[in-house]
Amino acid sequence: MKLHELKPAPGSRKARRRVGRGIGSGLGKTSGRGHKGQGARAGGGKGPGFEGGQTPIYMRLPRRGFNNKAFAVRYAVVNVGRLAQFEKGETVTPERLVEAGIVKDLKDGVKILGDGELGVALTVRAHRFSKSAIEKIEAAGGKAEVI
Repeated sequence: MKLHELKPAPGSRKARRRVGRGIGSGLGKTSGRGHKGQGARAGGGKGPGFEGGQTPIYMRLPRRGFNNKAFAVRYAVVNVGRLAQFEKGETVTPERLVEAGIVKDLKDGVKILGDGELGVALTVRAHRFSKSAIEKIEAAGGKAEVI
């Protein structure tokens, strides 16, 4: 059997419902929605989790546990390769990264990662550095300073 010889199994391809196309179609006038009521309205119907007016299970159960997400420190991540666009001897700060369009949102700080190559000697000031980023910055003759 070849790819162009494949045929869909009988009954696997269902024709779409063409509603509101006249009385003879069987789905004319009210388009299969019946007369009035919640189900006849646009956007009508009950959402997932609705239990007929009974308090839904997700509201009946207690909330438990602790989530540390609100206290997590989020860094704007920049790879070493993106710093190659700066001039030799320049000091790269988080503010300069925003000006250059490399970072849009500083979040809680900037972290420099070691992906890519750096051919110019730069003084890079950031909140965090990966070990490989420090190695590549220093190998290019620059300095990595933690803010």
